[in-house]
Amino acid sequence: MTKPSLPDLLHAAVSAVGGTERPGQVAMAEAVAEAIDDNSHRLIQAGTGTGKSLGYLVPALAHGERVVVATATLALQRQLVERDLPRTVEALHPQLRRRPQFAMLKGRSNYLCLHRLHEGAPQDEEDGLFDQFEAAAPTSKLGQDLLRMRDWADETETGDRDDLTPGVSDKAWSQISVSSRECLGATKCAYGAECFAEAARERAKLADVVVTNHALLAIDAIEGAPVLPQHEVLIVDEAHELVSRVTGVATGELTPGQVNRAVKRAAKLVDEKTADALQTASETFERVMELALPGRLEQIPEDLGYALMSLRDSARNVISAIGATRDKSVHDEDAVRKQALAPVESIHGVAERITNGSEYDVVWYERHDRFGATLRVAPLSVSGLLREKLFEDRSVVLTSATLKLGGDFNGVAASLGLSAEGVEGDDVPVWRGLDVGSPFDYPKQGILYVAKHLATPGREGTRGDMMDELAELIEAAGGRTLGLFSSMRGAKAAAEELRGRLDNPILLQGEETLGELIKSFAADPKTCLFGTLSLWQGVDVPGPSCQLVVMDRIPFPRPDDPLMSARQKSVEEHGGNGFMAVAATHAALLMAQGAGRLVRASGDRGVVAVLDPRLATARYGSFLRATLPDFWYTTDRNQARRSLAAIDATAKADGK
Repeated sequence: MTKPSLPDLLHAAVSAVGGTERPGQVAMAEAVAEAIDDNSHRLIQAGTGTGKSLGYLVPALAHGERVVVATATLALQRQLVERDLPRTVEALHPQLRRRPQFAMLKGRSNYLCLHRLHEGAPQDEEDGLFDQFEAAAPTSKLGQDLLRMRDWADETETGDRDDLTPGVSDKAWSQISVSSRECLGATKCAYGAECFAEAARERAKLADVVVTNHALLAIDAIEGAPVLPQHEVLIVDEAHELVSRVTGVATGELTPGQVNRAVKRAAKLVDEKTADALQTASETFERVMELALPGRLEQIPEDLGYALMSLRDSARNVISAIGATRDKSVHDEDAVRKQALAPVESIHGVAERITNGSEYDVVWYERHDRFGATLRVAPLSVSGLLREKLFEDRSVVLTSATLKLGGDFNGVAASLGLSAEGVEGDDVPVWRGLDVGSPFDYPKQGILYVAKHLATPGREGTRGDMMDELAELIEAAGGRTLGLFSSMRGAKAAAEELRGRLDNPILLQGEETLGELIKSFAADPKTCLFGTLSLWQGVDVPGPSCQLVVMDRIPFPRPDDPLMSARQKSVEEHGGNGFMAVAATHAALLMAQGAGRLVRASGDRGVVAVLDPRLATARYGSFLRATLPDFWYTTDRNQARRSLAAIDATAKADGK
């Protein structure tokens, strides 16, 4: 039987999902197939509307070997598993003569734990386990959520938190879930045969396509114990997010509250002397943290170093003691021991890591008004880790609407541990970049307006001229505005100010769930939605409800961000331009994502307004603009207002 051609397979898949075949999608599918066939790597930029999911799924399914697809967002995971994959598999079946299997796999804490549900959670104050359903008042929100989850446990087939609707708080979910460290293991657990997390792993082992997330991909790479099944091909979607997600997984933290809870839980299982030593170390650490000031610790202060060594040594002794104890009077002893061990092991690991003082780690204090001080440690760079763990033994395709920064792929490639495109060597993964463009006509559909006449934004204080400009733009647009702010303080200040000035409803991130806010924003063209970073990437509102996207300033990282400033300094010490490699790259990614909120469909029209004159006047402005969609560019404020008014009038004439 002749092998079906890729164009025929793609045509069948696109028809099945009711889409339109696009030249960029065809070019992407061919590039993915080529990478799989010659076991090489690709960075593929595919603009909004390209149909990139099918652009990689079709060649992956046609290949026949196991493929892992890792995404950053829950929304895309669900779209792949619930819509794109079922339809594509059915559409390709007549030509492939097989129905490839697919499965979703997440970290263990995303699944309901039957042991925790039925046997209860360890109690901090008294021996044994407690029944969280009895402990929570049935009239409280927590109590109601727990009862609802207990009912849901009897009917769910997956035990996946994201299948529980409406969702519940992290606090409620933690009552019925466990981390991988707390898990007893299927062979030791009375509920191992029914375990949802184990079932998900078994499905993944049998699947041709495994859909997972960046965090689990990072855990699989960092922790050494394989979580994902063996696979020939890795496709990373939303790849612009990968470095920050891997950094998040590789970041450790210690807080006095976390240490205190671990002490209370472990004290019941070890002798008094061992428990007292950990308690004393905990109190010493807490005293140090009370005086902690936010910022990077280039050298570990003597008092902190002493506290960490005490924590490390006493935690190690507790771990040994818990491992050696047996007490048949404790109900469900294995679970109690395992769940007491997990937080102590975490404390030991972080304390030891900071005490060892690797030159490749950054250590800093953070302080939160409600939660007090936190000690954090993160890798200076994850590029070496990614080069070693990601690109060996498999073909890797990384794709996103935003991978070219300042006109080429090399900036993103460097953050992933790759050399410049075309560089070859014994230990250098070979890759090629491809920009398949977008089906949208950006110069005709959108305008990039930079408010060049405004004052340069400072670090503090309100910007009166910016508020006036924002109010006038919103009035010209008739509402229809997504306001993207570089800080929550800026978003709140703008919302408060403009609610007093304008008749338009202004929604503010944090005042309702993001899903509800976006729904309300999409439903009423007069409404505006203001918010911060998660809105820069999470809003998909095609049509006339979003015809003006405003960015209050270029979203450089804060100058006092310990990790970003450490990375910038490291680049400079190695002879590079730290500002361009770190700060400008960070801003370019966010601005490209933010500007991408404007044109989501072929009929969309509108303006992206950047209220920061540096985009027009600073030397790095051209680098940032080259990363944005190719909109028609102007600094003429009157032109921007006239265009917005005309777009608003057209929408109203169409009854929208």
